[in-house]
Amino acid sequence: MKTRHFSQLPKPYMAYPKVIQGLIFKKPKGEKVLPQVEYVVDSFNVDQKHLKAYNQVCGFKNNGYIPAIYLAVLSQSLQMHMMGQEPFPFPVLGLVHIRNQVKQMRKVGVNETLTLSCKYGALEPHDKGVQFDFITTVKVGNEVVVEALTTYLARQKTDGKTAPKLVEATTPDYQPNAVWEVSENTGRRYAMTSGDFNLIHIHAVTAKAFGFKQAIAHGMWSKARALASITLPDAYEADVWFKLPMYLPSTVDFMTATDGVNTAFLIRNSKNQKPHVTGQLKAL
Repeated sequence: MKTRHFSQLPKPYMAYPKVIQGLIFKKPKGEKVLPQVEYVVDSFNVDQKHLKAYNQVCGFKNNGYIPAIYLAVLSQSLQMHMMGQEPFPFPVLGLVHIRNQVKQMRKVGVNETLTLSCKYGALEPHDKGVQFDFITTVKVGNEVVVEALTTYLARQKTDGKTAPKLVEATTPDYQPNAVWEVSENTGRRYAMTSGDFNLIHIHAVTAKAFGFKQAIAHGMWSKARALASITLPDAYEADVWFKLPMYLPSTVDFMTATDGVNTAFLIRNSKNQKPHVTGQLKAL
């Protein structure tokens, strides 16, 4: 496997020219193979001003620690460059973020020096195409403190094979926790901190160009908003599935179901009760 090292986290917008090229030049046909490459930021400290802005948008407290999902968001910059700089076999703008897992082994202080790495997982069949993971690892020295999986769907014709579906044994007994009024500018505010300026999130006019009637909220904002609303243990795993788009503006219900030290959560539309996000928080 090839490894590319960075002295600092690359800026997400620097990858956009390659993304735009993907709209003009079609990917070659044939067998789809993911690049065998790992991108590593060898040593960095988080920008605490940027972290505070992220916390404000998502609802986290400025308590001297870094939310694990924030580090997963920083990894998205590496992901963008990996798809733009390497022979990536799919159009970037056609990808659908369907799942995200974050595992925190311990709390990470805002002053700790980190190493951040990202690599591709395997291609797996999906009933609407193929799916794959980005695998993120965050270390302090040689100690792994955070791991994350970001799962994308690349839509394409299938041969009838599908990936095994994870089915909950029982439906959680969700109870109302809060009602959120999600403002129209949420996508723009989150984009300023995450670097994800995908046009489907920014404004209704740009979202309509991609088939959406309004702008939709970032899935990673929805997950962060949910985790910020739960008392998190020092070590945990948070796994979410992104369901239906959350149009902006929107009124949604945040529902939780607690079973011992584990919490299931649901973000649903307040009017029609259709799900936007389902998730599980497990204490480690």
